[in-house]
Amino acid sequence: MNSKIKGTICGIFAAISYGMNPLGALNLYQEGLNVNSVIFYRYGLATTILALIMLAQKKSFAITRREFAVLSVLGVLMVVSSLTLFGSFNFMDAGIASTLLFVYPVMVAVMMAIFFKEKVTSITVISIALALGGISLLYKGGDGATLSTVGVLLVMASSLTYAVYIIVVNKSALIMSSVKLTFYVLLIGTVLLLAYSFMGEDTRIQPLTTVTMWVYAIVLAVFPTIISLILMVIAVHNVGSTPTAVMGALEPITAVCIGIFVFGEAFTLRLGIGIILILAAVILIVAGKSLPTQHFTFVFSKIGHVLKKKWRWKS
Repeated sequence: MNSKIKGTICGIFAAISYGMNPLGALNLYQEGLNVNSVIFYRYGLATTILALIMLAQKKSFAITRREFAVLSVLGVLMVVSSLTLFGSFNFMDAGIASTLLFVYPVMVAVMMAIFFKEKVTSITVISIALALGGISLLYKGGDGATLSTVGVLLVMASSLTYAVYIIVVNKSALIMSSVKLTFYVLLIGTVLLLAYSFMGEDTRIQPLTTVTMWVYAIVLAVFPTIISLILMVIAVHNVGSTPTAVMGALEPITAVCIGIFVFGEAFTLRLGIGIILILAAVILIVAGKSLPTQHFTFVFSKIGHVLKKKWRWKS
């Protein structure tokens, strides 16, 4: 098997694995666990598995004070992103929440342009417009009722903190393997979640009391965390970051399918169009450097010209 095929297969399954977050989370909610407990077990079990992987590979656990400071910031960002995303599952369908979350590449592009003076291309502008259009369509649930404002705000907070997480990783110049970086981020996150559990009754860590609960917790730690991480690294090494990111568009689609077929969440044409618009925005933004910008400018200028003519005719 050549490296391109290997990387493509790994990229696809990495995205599908990450999209399985609702499968573990929603089942644990149904078993009575609160949000903090679900994420605590996800982080704790994943940290343990990553530690075993590093021990098996005889990797060093040593880090400097500067690295610890950066990793602590990343740990806080990851915890906030997880708490807000998993919390949103209590206010809206998991498929819709996971799709709304996937506007984080657009947020990254905007923040990089504002704070690091990266050039804003026409593809970036088009992507933002598509994402906003998709979100407006998703602002109503499958039954036609307007989505919870709290739920939408939670997802946007999750997307924003994850976007900042990505920027910090890129700009901090940490020199360590992705396995080691993720191990420390999740370890710090686990400690933070444990401390957070003493804030009130709703955040208390609840025990896993049945085999079924342990199975769901392990699924949550293994598939959307460990497997996704390892396969993503292999994909990036074999096909590059841009193709891997494009394949990441399978993440929200997986979450939507799980929501529909496992949890009976509703799906309508309007929601489908909204999802397509958001995925189109993300694909454009992550693949922008490898796409001919002038072709998109020409196509959208023609579409605008046609719409303008029709508007004049109707007037």
